Order: sequence, then C-alpha cells, then structure tokens
Amino acid sequence: MCTRFVLEQDRLRALIAALDPASLAQLAATTNATRYNIAPGTSLLALRSVAARSTGDVARTPASNAIFNPRWGLIPSWARDATRPSVNARAESLAERPAFRDAFRHRRCVVPASAFYEWEARGRSRHPWLFRRRDGQAFFFAALWEIWPALDGAPLETCALVTTAANPTVAPIHDRMPALLDTQAAHLWLDPATPPAALGALLQPAADDLLASTELIRRINHLEHDDPACLTPASAAPPDDQFTLGL
Repeated sequence: MCTRFVLEQDRLRALIAALDPASLAQLAATTNATRYNIAPGTSLLALRSVAARSTGDVARTPASNAIFNPRWGLIPSWARDATRPSVNARAESLAERPAFRDAFRHRRCVVPASAFYEWEARGRSRHPWLFRRRDGQAFFFAALWEIWPALDGAPLETCALVTTAANPTVAPIHDRMPALLDTQAAHLWLDPATPPAALGALLQPAADDLLASTELIRRINHLEHDDPACLTPASAAPPDDQFTLGL
C-alpha cells in the first residue's frame, strides 16, 4: 500500500517541465508549499490528459495535460455514498474490478512525488521508512481518477494510487509499493490511445537499484506534523526523542 508521501517543491518544477512544459503556467497558480506528510482524504496535485473525458470519449487533437486537484480516495461514479473510498488500486486487477476498470480505460492521471513512506511492524509499534530515488529526482505515481455525482453538492473528483509488487528495496518493509513512472512512462500512461497491454507493462515494480531507503523517527506517524523534521533519520535522533519512542 501507499498511504503517505512527500512532495518537495524544489523537485516538482523540473519534473513537470520534463513531462509537459505548458503545465508550468498552471503550476504557478497552485500552492507552492512543500508537503511532508500527504495523507488520504486530502487534496492532491495531479495531471490528466485533457482528452480524458468522463464519458470516455477521446479527442482527435493531440493530447495535452492539465493540472487538477482530486481528493485522495477514489469513489466510483455509481457508489451510493462516499463512506468507502479506495486509497490504492492493485495493478493486477485494474481491468476487472468494477470500481476501477472504467477509470483504467478512460480516466488515468499521474501524481508527482519526491518520496513515499512505508511502515515496518515490530510487535505493536510501527516504524516509518522513507523511499526516494537514489539520484534525488522526483517521479510520478500512476493513478486513476473518477467523478462522483454527489446528490447534496457539486460533483466530487477523487483518485487512487496504483500499487504493484514490492521491489527488493521495499520488500523487507512491505509487500506492495506504488507504481512509479518516469516522464516517458507518464506520457504513455496519460495518452488515451495507449493500448491496455502497454499500460499494464508500465505497472511493474521499480528497478532494483532505483530507490534508497532510510528509517525515520516516528514523527511522520502523527498526521498533525507536516514539516522537514518528518524526514529525520532514526539514526540521527537522540535516544530519548519522543517521536522516536512514539509518544
């Protein structure tokens, strides 16, 4: 699973420029604050093809991308209520599961990130680990989006991050990891004309040597914390640090 991640602004602009320079103007109109503890239920920065309509129609003009801000936790358009959103969607079953199959065909998006977290269980305690690219560059999560026609308000746009089997770096901590895309793969994921077989090929575990892992103090375990201290390595904390101890 992936239920928390980081988006550092100093890496974001280079990533967006590599994918779609035209989107930089849109980026300037969005928040420019680094987020260290992005969690489900919050608004995300994401990009989708302007050819990806809610009806599934594909435009005949060349595809371009637009920034939007879906809520993290996908709600299918046919859901009666919003009580059971899907934070993640398993890559292996996107084409079959009713909650995801239409979005997989017609409403794909990417979510930029610079690192993500997973937790190691040690008895009753959960120890966070940070995973980021060894070269320090940002990347995209493969994601799906939907429109839920809420009866008591405006339609709600939501999304889920796609997960795949863990690679050797992540596997000691968790058996799943988000499907990571570089800019070339992100282009294919967003393109409405990409065939399903090619889409599936993008959703593989990250290369064995792509990521580095760091055990952190437990400050990230508390949702009220969203600051650089969330990235403090456990090895750098004093023995009585309250966030290392989980107090």
